[in-house]
Parts: sequence; structure tokens; C-alpha cells
Amino acid sequence: MSGKLKEVRERIKSVQSTQQITKAMKMVSASKLRRAQQAITEMRPFANRLDKMMQNIVSNLDGDFNSPFLKERQANKIAIVVITSNRGLCGAFNTNIIKEVILKVDGEYSAQRAAGNISLVFIGKKGYDVLKKKYPDCNLVNTYVDLFADLSFDHVSEVSQMLMDKFESGEFDRIDVCYGQFRNAAVQEPKTIQFLPISKNEVSKELTGRSKADYIFEPDKEALLNELIPTILQTSFQKFVLDNHASEHGARMTAMDNATTNAEELLKELKINYNKARQEAITKELSEIVGGAAALNG
Repeated sequence: MSGKLKEVRERIKSVQSTQQITKAMKMVSASKLRRAQQAITEMRPFANRLDKMMQNIVSNLDGDFNSPFLKERQANKIAIVVITSNRGLCGAFNTNIIKEVILKVDGEYSAQRAAGNISLVFIGKKGYDVLKKKYPDCNLVNTYVDLFADLSFDHVSEVSQMLMDKFESGEFDRIDVCYGQFRNAAVQEPKTIQFLPISKNEVSKELTGRSKADYIFEPDKEALLNELIPTILQTSFQKFVLDNHASEHGARMTAMDNATTNAEELLKELKINYNKARQEAITKELSEIVGGAAALNG
């Protein structure tokens, strides 16, 4: 019985140690989440407003301006930007994004994969670690896996500029972005967004039932739009990255909170088992003492 008590005591110590770690990680994630949430909360209205502006501009072009980012070609060469986290312990957050990528590659883009025309551009190590084994036949770009070390606009824009350059040169016919959209600390939604070309169908859906804005361009439309559209695309890409960054910390905080709660429940169960075992040991010892005394008196 003493061996059983020792085993339960060691399990209790182990669970208590794990609970201390999960509590600390929850506090760290909560602190990082506040900063990340503030960044995306400040960024999102600005980025959304620029998106609406671009939708109105594109809807009013009427063929008198032709941006290279509006050209819809047959989607033979595909690039998918996979934005995940660098670290784990954040529940199913990374798994859900990876599932989105797998659905695209094995479903909609199965023909392009068979032809060897899919490139996966990774931001964050977790997606790269999984998909490099699943898709060795795809072109894997891991240059930007450590992008989260510096989330400044200039640094993130290096990735979006590279994507725009490759789309403009015809190296990619379509570019999608798979990332985790931040709703709140408990809810992160995996999303796949078409980054390029700018979808005119999505624009028309957004503007259905709304009057078109009548913009006056100064100095001239072509010069202005050649600067404005790339800037809006870079801002949208920055929003994807910041969304994912906040989602990661929200998912990790929630996962560590659940782990701490589960550890507490397990501790309660172990303490009950320990007390039962201890009571059984005491009862057995008393029985042996009483039996021995009775034998001596007899």
C-alpha cells in the first residue's frame, strides 16, 4: 500500500508542476495578446476602409485603366501563402489552417499540383514543418518562416512586394493566403483569401445595392492608381499577418487556460484517490494491530 501512496504522491507533484507551467504560459500569452490585439484592432478599420475604396475604384474603371494586378489569367501556376505560428501549445489553431491548405491543394488545385505548378510560401515554422513532409513535390519557399520576429510594415511588405512582383511577371497566375482571422481571445477562424488577382466578382458582390463612388483623380488616374493599388495590397497583407499573430496568442491563452483547469480537476481526483489509499492503509494497520493483540490475549 505504501508503494501505491508514493505513486499517487509523485503524480500529484507532477500535475502541480505542470499546472504552474500552464498558468505562467497563460499569463505570458495574455500579455502578448493585449499588444497583438491592439495592433490588429487599430489596423483593421484602416485596412477595411482602403479595401472598400479599392472596390469602388475598380468598379468605376470601365476599361480605361488596366492594372497588372487586375488581370485574371487561367490559373495554371498557383502560390499559397501559409501563415501559421512559430510555436505550438495553441490548441488546434495551426492544424485548422493546415487543413485549409490541404483542402485547396488536394481539391481545387489538384490538377496544378499534378503538373508541379504549386508553390507554398511559409510564414511561421509550424506550417512548414508539417507540409514539407506532405507536399515534397511542391515548390516550398521557407525564406519568410521567421517573419514574426519583426512585424513592422516595411518588413512585412517585403513579402507582399515579392508576391506582387512574381504575379506581375507571370510567375504566379493566382495567389491565395491561408491564415487565422482573429475574432476574440476564444475564437479564431481559419480563412483562405484570394490575394491576387484582385477579384472583380468579389468587388461586384460587395457593391451590390450600393451606389458607386465618383472619384476625382489628381494629378491623373493612371499615376495615382499605380501607386495606390500596390499600397492597398500591402496593407491588406499586413492585416493578414497581424490577424494571425493575435489569433495565435488568443488560441494559446485559451489552450493554457483549459490545461490549467484540467490540471485542477485531475488534482482533485488524485487527492481523493490518495486519501482513499491512505485510509485503506490506516484501516489495514489497525486491523493488523487489533488481530495481533487478540492473538496475544488468546
